[in-house]
Amino acid sequence: MTTATTPPGQGPLTGVRVLELAGIGPGPFAAMLLADLGADVVRVDRPGGPGLAIDPAYDVTNRNKRSVVVDLKSEDGPARVLDLAARADILVEGYRPGVAERLGVGPDACHARNPRLVYGRMTGWGQDGPLAARAGHDIAYIALTGTLGMIGTPDAPPPVPANLLGDYAGGSLYLVVGVLAALHHARAGGTGQVVDAAIVDGTSHLAAMIHGMAAAGSWQDRRGANLLDGGCPYYGTYETADGRYMAVGALEPQFYDTFVRLLGVEDHADSRKDWTRWGELREAVAARFRSRTRDEWTAVFDGTDACVAPVLSLTEAPHHPHLAARGTFTDHGGITQPAPAPRFSATPTTVRTGPARPGADTAEVAHDWDVPDLTKGPDAR
Repeated sequence: MTTATTPPGQGPLTGVRVLELAGIGPGPFAAMLLADLGADVVRVDRPGGPGLAIDPAYDVTNRNKRSVVVDLKSEDGPARVLDLAARADILVEGYRPGVAERLGVGPDACHARNPRLVYGRMTGWGQDGPLAARAGHDIAYIALTGTLGMIGTPDAPPPVPANLLGDYAGGSLYLVVGVLAALHHARAGGTGQVVDAAIVDGTSHLAAMIHGMAAAGSWQDRRGANLLDGGCPYYGTYETADGRYMAVGALEPQFYDTFVRLLGVEDHADSRKDWTRWGELREAVAARFRSRTRDEWTAVFDGTDACVAPVLSLTEAPHHPHLAARGTFTDHGGITQPAPAPRFSATPTTVRTGPARPGADTAEVAHDWDVPDLTKGPDAR
């Protein structure tokens, strides 16, 4: 028998093996983050690919990974996955509760082969509760937590925050924190465990400060009436003469003073502390911003501590001088994409490979993870 090896990597998680059972949304993003941090992530793709998938060549959530194809509904499919799980440190799956068990790759089956395995489960509703078995997507999950209802103006429906708030912030990031904490426990104590990461839990947790403010009476449970939800005229967005927008976050007194001076509304400076005058302050600020273009206002506030910034588009953002200087975005394989984050002084990260193509790495993974049977059968490539 050959000794299993892990390809040399970059990042603080080099040497950590992650098995990802293919899905969509928060699971793949969480596995990408682990891969960006240096983990050897092997994605088990299903024949035909997942639903809602984009062209694999452009799915950057599969960068820095390797892929094998296994049909878990085939006779020997579960055994191939269990062989991989026996050699993994972390497993990530995003099925509905009970599905992994019915496929033969649930926590009990995996832990029988590898008691130290951290088994990460990513769902919207969680592993239990009245809605656990129901289908859903980001927008429904965050709707129930109260966080969607916090966003927007009171005279319009809450806007849709893409799938960033639920899937990725409340889902992926909490799963990554959870599996890394459980990995630390497993390495210290020798036992693995199941990590139940539910988007409803994570998104609710994100609003911890707001719940505290509401309990203290400093946050009203309605939209557009509070300091951070657009109710405050010096914390929000304003349209400019060219139909673009500026973002204002001048909360502290010294930043507010700079803001009203540069904007040219010093006669409204005293309105900051008097919420009954916030309406007239908002009208004055809006009128001033409409008098010049976004780029003209950007120049006015450039180099100051007014806490004002232009609202950029996705294609504009990589070219901003600050983001360009930091290398916040990178180009790899002809795709402009966010660079790995956060940054490490001793174990720097990078985009090592482009999106993994389904099944393209079967032979390599079979060798590196010492799973020779992976190359046998109808799913092997």
